[in-house]
Formats: sequence, structure tokens, C-alpha cells
Amino acid sequence: MNLSKYRGSGNYSKPLFALLAFAAVTLTLLPDSAQAMPAFNRQTGQNCVACHAGGQFPELTPYGRLFKMTGYTIGQRAVPISAMVVASMAKVANTTDNSTTPASYLTKNGEVTLATASLLLGGKVTDNIGAFAQITYDGYATQDPVTGQYHGHSHADNIDIRYADRFISDKQDLIFGVSANDNPSVQDPWNTSAAWMQYVPLPNTGAVSSAQFIDGTTPYPFFRSGSNIAGLSTYAFWNQTIYAEVGGYGTSKGLTSFMSAGIDSASTTKLRGINPYWRLAYNKQWGAHNLMIGTSGMVARIYDNAVDTGDIADTSRNTDLAIDAQYQYLLDPHAVTAQFVYTSNRAEYSANSLALAPGNSADTTHTTRAKVSYTYQAKYGGALAVFNRTGIYAGADAGTRGATLEAYWMPMQYLRFGAQYTRYSLYNGASTNYDGFGRNASDNNSLFLYTWFAY
Repeated sequence: MNLSKYRGSGNYSKPLFALLAFAAVTLTLLPDSAQAMPAFNRQTGQNCVACHAGGQFPELTPYGRLFKMTGYTIGQRAVPISAMVVASMAKVANTTDNSTTPASYLTKNGEVTLATASLLLGGKVTDNIGAFAQITYDGYATQDPVTGQYHGHSHADNIDIRYADRFISDKQDLIFGVSANDNPSVQDPWNTSAAWMQYVPLPNTGAVSSAQFIDGTTPYPFFRSGSNIAGLSTYAFWNQTIYAEVGGYGTSKGLTSFMSAGIDSASTTKLRGINPYWRLAYNKQWGAHNLMIGTSGMVARIYDNAVDTGDIADTSRNTDLAIDAQYQYLLDPHAVTAQFVYTSNRAEYSANSLALAPGNSADTTHTTRAKVSYTYQAKYGGALAVFNRTGIYAGADAGTRGATLEAYWMPMQYLRFGAQYTRYSLYNGASTNYDGFGRNASDNNSLFLYTWFAY
């Protein structure tokens, strides 16, 4: 494969033209009215800004969180299908990798890509049962090691199937529910959760592409169990003040195998037994203001070898703890959201892995992330995020620090154009020569442009 065209000195004119052309064609095909994503819009009859802060999907308003907690059952049954597609372009400051001989260059630099496309199924099934499910097409699912050609594939993505009920009297308001889902925290109603804080779909163009340094790949809250597993949790929301949830997760297999459909068995997470998950949050709303302070956590026993799970000595123990907070001010034409998350992720390595590579029996990383966003008239907005990760993982310094500045425009509620610039002051434990071959943290500074269409 000829890598010379991916050198960092390329210009933006062609990819920008292609991205704008895609946007122009999309604009001509869409109606003028501002609505929510049709599956839920048809069901509730609500405008997009009723559920999404400033119309910025998927970030939820208090009403959107109630809709989710009541099992997606508010309103009347309607056609439960929507779709979305994302086109994007990533460009990194320096694409040269001097760790190889001869030096190689990061691929897809400055190229427009079809990052992802998804079919979204969701809504009311009965008065107490509802669901949200996502099937995603990844155009870069696999890559030929010889030709470098990518091959696309579809797979199960976020899945949340619920039973919920609400009991209201003159003294109390109680929402109770059960969620069957495939990703710890995908059922969470706040966007500070691990599944939702990173909200822009990313191109999966591989570890040697320029997209590896964009904002979506910077340190975010996470659970080491990953997604496409199988879990069942029960939750309660009392007087719109206290939210509590407990659940357990295991390997998706048998009746739950659809939760990892389309994903190679060697790539899916295999868990030993049932692994506990919990969530507790305090919520306060007054006027146009809403505040949440919470915590969550999970303990996961993960097999090192996803194909061969017969040896208990191949199991690592991972403990993930999080503290989060979110503040919103929502009063037309303004929408402000501030988020904060701190996570501690401890990995205790398996006996077999320590026998093969003696070292620390356990490593811990700490991640802090904060973000503030503002949207005006549900059309124009911007955000500033800062991130910092410290600690050791797999024997290597995981220290990474930086910030992302974002601007976005939503000419209609089906469509968003966004630009993110991410700047690094620390990467993998150093600001200069972090790889031992002369690469600096600032070489990873990146620009990411995206067009996000949901209909």
C-alpha cells in the first residue's frame, strides 16, 4: 500500500469540499420542520428539544430521562424505526511514525470517511414494556493485512429492553423498572455515564489511522467489561430525587447471544459468572435548573482468552468506580450543560499472565473529565472539555492530558455539523519523545469534522 499520500503536509481543500457536498445534498432532501428522531417523535408528539438539551442528541433533558426510565412507553405506539449516518474527516498534526523502518504514516489523514451508519429500533411495545436497540454498520470492521483494504460488517450495538411502571400519589412519585441490556450504563439516564458521555459516533479505521487521536479516543469514563455482554438490572427513581440501580452481567450466549450478534467471538468480552454493577444518584430540579450528583461501579472477572474460557487461572479481576455530576440550565433559547466525571479503574492480572510476564500484580488508572456546552436557539453551540488520565496500565505509563474545543451547528433537528480540535499536553506519560522515537504529545493534536444525520 502506498502510504506517501497520508503525509501530514496534505491540505484540507478536497476533503472539506467532499464533506460540504455531502451536507448540501443532505440538506436538499430534508423537510424544514424541527422534530425529534422520528421513532420517538411519532410516539410522543414532542419536539426534539423536549427530550434533548438544546436539541443536541443524544444528551437528555429531565423529560427525556423520565421517558427513558418509564421504559420508552410515554405516548402511543408508532412506527419504531429510525436511522442515522455519520460522515467525518480527521487530520492529525504529524502523521510520521519513526518507530518503524522506514518511517510509516498514519492512514486516512484528511480523508472523508463514512464513519458509521445505524438502524435504530425503539419505542412502546405495551403500556409497561419498551425498548431501544441499535444495529450498526461499520465500514472498517476488518482490514486485509496484505492489501490494506477495509471490509464492512454489521453488528449489534446499544440494546436496552425495559419493563417499567410508575406509581404516583399526592405524597410520592415512584418509577420502578427492569432493564435487559448489553452495555453497563447504556440504560443510565444521565449523559455522564460511561456509555453516553462520548456521544459522537467514531470511525473505526484502525490503530494506524489519524482518527486514533481525535476527542472520542481521549480518556473517557469506562467499564473494563466493555459492551456486547448480557446484563439484567433493576432500578427505582423516588420522588424524582433518588435514583438507585443494581444489576449483574455475564457473557452474552444462548438466549442473550443476540446482544453480541455480528461480532467475532475472539473480539467479544467473556466474563466469568455474574458480575455486579451498581448506580446511585441524587437529583434536584428547580425551575430551569437541574442538578445530579452520583456514583457507580462494577466488578468484572474477565477471561484473558475470549476463545478458550476453560482455565480459571486466565481470569483477571477489574474494579471500576466512578463519581459523576451534571448541571443543566434549560430555558429557551438557552441550553447549558456542565458535566464532571472521576473514575478509578483497577486491574488485577490473572495468574497465567503473571507467569508469562512477571510484573505488577495489579495496576490502577485514574481518569478525570469535565465538559461544559452551550446551545442557542437549538441551532448554534459550542463546548469545551478537559481530560486527564494518570496511573499505570499493563506496566506502561498511561498519563494523558489535554483539552477539546468544539463548535456545532444544527440547521434542523435531523442534522448536525461539528468541528472538534483536540490539543494534547501529555501523552502516554510524557510531553516530549513519549514513544522513544522523537514523537511529542503535540504531534497528536487533531482536527475532527463530522456531519451527523439522523432521521
